[in-house]
This record gives sequence, structure tokens and C-alpha cells, in this order.
Amino acid sequence: MLILDTNAWAQQQFSECELEDKRRTRRLVRLAEQVVSHPSGGFPEQTETWADLKAAYRLLDRAEVTFRSVAEVHWRQTCRRSPGRYLVLGDTTELDFGFHRDIPDLGPTGNGGGWGFLLHSGLLVAAEGEEIFGLAGQTIHYRKPRSKKENTTQRLQRDRESKVWGEVIDAVGRPAEGVEWVHVLDRGADNFEVYRHCLEQEADWVVRVTQKQRNILTPDDERMPLAAYLDTLPLSGTYELLLRARPGQAARTAKLQVRHGALLVPAPAHQSPYVNRIHPGPIEMHVVEVREVNPPAGVKPIEWILLTSLVVEGFEDAWVVIGYYEKRWLIEEWHKALKTGCRVTERQLKAKHRLEAMVGLLSVVSVRLLQLKSAARVEPDRPARRMIPPRWIALLQAARKNVKHTKSLTVGEFYHELAKLGGFIGRKSDGEPGWITIWRGWQKLHLMVRGVQLADMLR
Repeated sequence: MLILDTNAWAQQQFSECELEDKRRTRRLVRLAEQVVSHPSGGFPEQTETWADLKAAYRLLDRAEVTFRSVAEVHWRQTCRRSPGRYLVLGDTTELDFGFHRDIPDLGPTGNGGGWGFLLHSGLLVAAEGEEIFGLAGQTIHYRKPRSKKENTTQRLQRDRESKVWGEVIDAVGRPAEGVEWVHVLDRGADNFEVYRHCLEQEADWVVRVTQKQRNILTPDDERMPLAAYLDTLPLSGTYELLLRARPGQAARTAKLQVRHGALLVPAPAHQSPYVNRIHPGPIEMHVVEVREVNPPAGVKPIEWILLTSLVVEGFEDAWVVIGYYEKRWLIEEWHKALKTGCRVTERQLKAKHRLEAMVGLLSVVSVRLLQLKSAARVEPDRPARRMIPPRWIALLQAARKNVKHTKSLTVGEFYHELAKLGGFIGRKSDGEPGWITIWRGWQKLHLMVRGVQLADMLR
């Protein structure tokens, strides 16, 4: 359940962190409470006194305060789930702290024009609905320059960027009894090694294909390119997908055809040390293809080819797999929370160790921001009083003069009024409130709550 009280939330997320001194853990909890109260600010804005700011810097300087030691408790809590199926949405984002900041030991980002590292994360969400539970595992990777003359064998032997997918799958680990993990991954994870990691952790997967020309084995043990095999599959069903407007493209409705079939993916000819060590045979999977028909002129048609360990015997099974993949946008929203909501790359820390620990803290804070944003979409008709403290509702009603105090707000109505507090106009043509207005409203409301708390202390 979402905890709105910032102190209670910080205690829940960080009070069990093992930093080899209880005083450090208490300081981390205090810093987390200050950061989550004003996530887009810098540490000087978030801490309330000069003493607090110095204590925050001293904390981040400690060797015991690392990315893992700060975030690992949250990962463990996230993975403690009741029986059922859950999706682990995996993705990588670049954190670029700038080329001119002179921070030692960072790696190149982008096309080499920045310095920072890659953050690979697994976000745990409900298989049914859009409830967000938290981060199930993460890893940091520093990109290393590679020789232009590197051959395939040398590439497989070195510390490759693609290994992060398997590292996070292993970090999430095996699900508890009665629990199912389904790793939902984009094209960067279309790698035999990734599938082997999932098998070892007794987890399922849905992965978007990156190479249609790769060879596969049909159920009749015939070797052929995947693209050729897809052309042999019968039409399973059709559906329509409403696509939101994007830069340069208007909103439209796409007509999509679905095909599916069983296949085996053989081990690659050139194998990494990990794959070579286990001597694997072909892996049984199913493929689901989504293909757009009659797209508008000048528009690239939609084409998703998904490999999955889940059994797909009909259109309904294929529809489930497609639905899982369509939820990948939630981790992109989490990246936005980290980069825009918490302004992670704008932090003016000057050491690699400090940056990593700070990213561990802000990763957990960003989950909370995403949960705050998505609560209205998950349970819009739930009475607000069952989720939100009465004082918060009363203060919002007082600030929004057109909301009568006698009205029993739903969660959806509470969020609409909250967004209006943050600048959302709320006209019929405006659609749903966006990230920025909702979070501005939360910040304003939190300041009101903090003011009332201080006033109570003075009485």
C-alpha cells in the first residue's frame, strides 16, 4: 500500500539498510525523508540546515554507503510477493553527468560526448492491471571503449554491455513458491544468454526480437530464418490499437494482425564464456507476431515479433503476451521520474562513489513518484479517504475553493484537483493531467502539510 507520510515511508524503505553503524542508517532515513519531500531539488534545497547538508555529504562519502547497500533492502521488499504472476519490466537508461564536470572514473555515454554510466533496472508490476510494486533488481555498468578491429571472439570475451540483462535477472532471482516472474524485455535482450539466465532462475520471458533473419528450428526440426517461418504461420486474429500522438505523428488507430507458432532457438555458433560453460541445447519457445496492415502513407508500419517461454496455443494466449509487452512503457515512465522528477543527472556531486550511492537513493524515491502518479489510474473510483490521510484531503479542498468540504472525493477526483493545484486547467479538450502538473500539485500540497505540522509544534 502506498504510504504518503514521508517519515513512515523513509523508515519502511531504508531503516533496515546495513551500513555497519546504526547512526548511518538513521542518517540515511533522515536524508530519504528530506529528499522525497522535494525530489527535484538539490541537496542544499532538500536539507533544512547546514548541519543536515554536511551530514548528507559525510554519509555519501562513507565506503559502506554504496549503490547496493542503499537500494538492496528495497529490492528485497519488492520481491516479497503473495502467490500470483508478476511482470519484471527490464530496461537500460544512460545517466550522463556531463563532459566538463571532471569526475574521475566515469565511462563514456551516448556517442562519446558525455561521461556517466548505464543503469539497468527491473521494475516489478502486476500482470493484471498497472499496479507498481517497486524495483526488483538493478545494476550499474560502465561502458568501455572498444577497438574498431575487435573480432567476434574478442567481443564475446570482454566485459560486454549486454551482460546487464542477465545480471539483473540473476539479481531478481528465483520466485518464491506460488509466485511467477515474467521478464518483459526489449530488443537489447534478444540474446541466447538472456534466455538461459531466465531458465536458470525458473522465470518466464517476453522479449522483442531484434534479428528476423536469425536461424530457428521449426517444430518439424527444419532450420530456416525466423522471417521465413513467420510467413508460414496462419492468421490467428486481428485487433485495433489506438496510438497516442507523438512528435511528427498524429494520433491514429492501427489495424493489426496476429500470428503465433512454436519454435526452438538453437545455441549460437559463437558463444560467450557463460554459454560455452553450460553446453546448452536449443530452447523451446513460442513466437507472437503483430503486423500492421494498410498503414497511412509515409508511416512506418507497426511490427512486433515477440519470443516467449509462455505457451501460446490460440489468439487469447497471444493476446496475453502482447498485453504484457505493451506494459513496457511503465519503466519508461520510471526513467522519466528518475531523470525529470528527481533530476538525477543535475546533482553536483564530484565523485563516482557519491554518484552511485545517490542514484541508489533516488531510484527508490522515483518509484514513489511513479506510484503517486499512477494511483489515480489504478483505482480511480476508490474513496480517497481509504488511501490519503484526512488532513491532506482537507488541505486540498481548502486550497481548491470550488471543492466542497462535504464532498467525498474518489482517488481519481483527488488527483484531478491535485493536478489543478499544479497548473492543470482541466478543460474537456485537455485530456488527462500529465506528469509535471501532478507532481507540482504534490509538492504544493506537501508544503501545506509541512506548514500545518510546524504550526502544531508551536502551539
